[in-house]
Amino acid sequence: MLSTRKNTSQAPTAYATEADFCRIFRNDMNRLYLLAFLLTGDHQAAEKCFVRGLEDSAKGPVFKEWAESWARRTIIRNAIQVIRPRPIDRNISSVSRGGTEPARLAAVVELPAFDRFVLVMVVLEGYSDQECSLLLDCTRDEVIAARTRALRQLGRSSQILPVGSDEPLVRDGYGSVRQTTVALPAAISA
Repeated sequence: MLSTRKNTSQAPTAYATEADFCRIFRNDMNRLYLLAFLLTGDHQAAEKCFVRGLEDSAKGPVFKEWAESWARRTIIRNAIQVIRPRPIDRNISSVSRGGTEPARLAAVVELPAFDRFVLVMVVLEGYSDQECSLLLDCTRDEVIAARTRALRQLGRSSQILPVGSDEPLVRDGYGSVRQTTVALPAAISA
């Protein structure tokens, strides 16, 4: 007969609670909203993704140590659901900005939706090409091409600092070559 005894020698696994996610969203509000805005390219859609992210984050068991990255991932997934970026979408973003965004943000927001998502996910958030392709339901080659286009477009912009070319290149676990540090996030947040 199977035993249903509880093993009391193991410490209970600490899962993040709703209160933990509320704290994360409150403490990292600016960063999480900026993530949502850079992905969606629109303030109303960013607000929607931010609120949904808070609601969805606590909907399942997540280890406490992973709660912050889970919150960012939830915002990314909500932005994907709202915008539905596709590799064939190469048109410049059609959302009107009205000139209210700093030039560094506008350069990213003006990218075509798919290229913008890849740039934010891979370069700014550090997702692998494989992970990005899975979330965006596309191939790794499409992710690599979009990242290249986005970085070239930003490199042509006088408002964005070029990606640090002095940094050593490393190969990630999926064979993609990337720099170990990137100057772009600091340029955007400045």
